[in-house]
Parts: sequence; structure tokens; C-alpha cells
Amino acid sequence: MPMSNESLINCEHVSCTYGNAAVLDDVYMQVNRGEFVGVVGPSGSGKTTLLKAILGTHPVAHGSITMQPKLTLGYVPQVETVDWYFPVTVEEVIVMTRSKSTWWPRITPSERKAVRDVLDRLGIGEVANRHIRELSGGQQQRVFLARAMFCNPDILIMDEPTSGVDVRTRHEVLHLLADLHADGLTILLTTHDLNGLAAHLPRLVCLNKRVIADGNPREVLTPSVLESTYGAPMEVLEHGGMPLVIDHGRVPMRGEGK
Repeated sequence: MPMSNESLINCEHVSCTYGNAAVLDDVYMQVNRGEFVGVVGPSGSGKTTLLKAILGTHPVAHGSITMQPKLTLGYVPQVETVDWYFPVTVEEVIVMTRSKSTWWPRITPSERKAVRDVLDRLGIGEVANRHIRELSGGQQQRVFLARAMFCNPDILIMDEPTSGVDVRTRHEVLHLLADLHADGLTILLTTHDLNGLAAHLPRLVCLNKRVIADGNPREVLTPSVLESTYGAPMEVLEHGGMPLVIDHGRVPMRGEGK
């Protein structure tokens, strides 16, 4: 989908803290309708805190975050943070996103159809009545993506969508997100996966408490930017027409960069 100049989220001079420790410092970032943006950086760089500040679950110490009026957000947390033994089915997990004024646990026929529609769209229509602990890693990620999409958000926000998944699942997630973006969905995500996911995105923001660089992968996945972001030298090669990042002294895993 072509990007528009319609700003959905605007972060201006945003700083956040945990106690007295600064986690974000003077961050500026704008997300326009139709964009697909990835935020990359090392552990502790403030990626998740930035998402939480946008979602309103972490206070902004300085600066401001403004959004388009009536903007609806869909959020997908890290899969590792989910209690997969909570006794609910896939259908129940998704319907939990509906208005709190609706009596639980009754699911109406129209809601059940809407659940099937979003699961079918994501290619997992057959799992609606299964317990969430019975799912594979790829299915789990799709379920929480379906949960976020159930209310037709204007923007999808994802925290490390390929964390802890195998190479095959990572590719499935990448292609699925590319299809959703092509259908018109705006996407903002964080990722540590420089080669498997970040290198394929239209726009990357390199973050380490502050914005180090912002642009397409060829512009920001450079040795100087990566060293400023990660604090260690990295080599960048060409692989299949895409930048391939190699940690200093580390050989990339099989399947990376494809």
C-alpha cells in the first residue's frame, strides 16, 4: 500500500524513565498511514518502552505523543510473555478483546462468525475450538495477531513478533505481515531479527535510548550506524540483493538473510 502523508502517531522529544534511569531520551518518530515500520536495537534500548508509551501503559516523562483522533490500535505482545496454560480456547482469547460491557462468557453468533473470518484470513480457521496450549509456535503468533485484528485496528503494533520462533515460522510471519500491509494495514513493530525480518521492511528506526538512524534498510543497516546502535562492530554484506548483517566474529545462522 502506498504511504500517505496522514500522520497516525507522532512522537516528539519523548523521554521515558524507570525510576531515575532514562530509558528513552528525546525520541522523535512519526508513523504515517500505510507505513510498515520496524524499530531495532539491542536489549534494554527502549524498544518495548516506546511501544508501551504509545499504547499509554508507560508514562512519558518529557515530550509528547499525539495520535489521530479516534485512532484504533491493535497490539500483539511477545509470545514468551503469554501464559499458554490459561484455560481458554482460541475463540475465547480473541473475543476477550470486545467491549467490557458485553457479558462474558457468552459468544454471540455474529461474534463467532467474525472470529472464524479473521482466523480464516490468517490461515488457521481450523483451530478456533482448540486450547491455546495445543498450538504450534506459528499458530500461537497468528492467534494473537487475530486477537489484535478482531476489532479492525487502524494500526497494528507488535513487540518482537519473531522472537523465539524457528526459521520457518519467521518466514511465515514475515509473509503474512507483508500481505496484511499490502491490504492496507499500517504496521509498527519491534524486532531484534536484523536479517530475518528487519532487512525486508520498508522503513527501519535504529534505537538505543535515542533514534540513531531512520530510513530504509540500505540506509540504516551500515557498519557505522549499527556500531552506534549496538555498541559493537558489525559487518554488512550483500546477499541476494539484501543487506546481511554479521556480528563481529559471528557467522550468520543458516537461513538468515533469505
